[in-house]
Amino acid sequence: MEPETTQENIRAQAPASQAQNPFIIPGAILIGFAMIAAAIYFSGGFGGGSTTPIVAQEQPKEAQEVGSIRPINEDDHVLGNPNAPIVIIEYSDYDCPFCKKFHETMKSIVADYGPTGQVAWVYRQFPIDQLHPNATGIALASECVADLAGNDAFWTFTDLVFSERTADAPTNTTKLVDYAVQAGADQTAFESCVSEGKFIDHITEEYQEGVAAGVQGTPHSFVQVAGQQIVINGAQPYENVKQTIETILTQVTGGTTE
Repeated sequence: MEPETTQENIRAQAPASQAQNPFIIPGAILIGFAMIAAAIYFSGGFGGGSTTPIVAQEQPKEAQEVGSIRPINEDDHVLGNPNAPIVIIEYSDYDCPFCKKFHETMKSIVADYGPTGQVAWVYRQFPIDQLHPNATGIALASECVADLAGNDAFWTFTDLVFSERTADAPTNTTKLVDYAVQAGADQTAFESCVSEGKFIDHITEEYQEGVAAGVQGTPHSFVQVAGQQIVINGAQPYENVKQTIETILTQVTGGTTE
């Protein structure tokens, strides 16, 4: 399944190059899992669905090449071991129907590989307001929750947003306060943070970083391993993502979770 795509021609500067990963993989091995990644990039994901991706009329020129993205820092939302040998950085839109499906895929991946410290999942904001007018507002709410109640609260809030709506329906924004409180944020502080637009600049910066790295729609994920990155394009099913991870783990460590 292809991702939803943007329609805005955005000018963005490429972020700083990636920090080096201490793991080293021979070139032949990198070629091996890069071929699998290429197959995933061009495959169809959840084929047979009734929802058709909206294709951009104009793509930003800067987004035609896959570039490096910044390494994880203290501002990121990480589920799992941030020092895991495999880090999957997802650019996502809370109101994207394909992101809802891929969110469930990634929850299963982290449930399988997170406890052993093999995979970490990073969520980054890529709200496509042309398609989802409330996307930036929901992203802002999630950042306020993270600021007020921490990383675990961010993931709880995010799970609630995706789970409490159907794939083709927009988020009921009147419930965002309830989600925030359920996640552990103080209601008054949350409402103040949202009304001030405290994290709008951060969301805009993260979006522009995504564009500069080649993100043209959501979900769009980068698998980082040993200083290299490969792309998972669109809402790929669990089996596809698992196959990529198993291949990498076999070649990097000589084993899997079993």
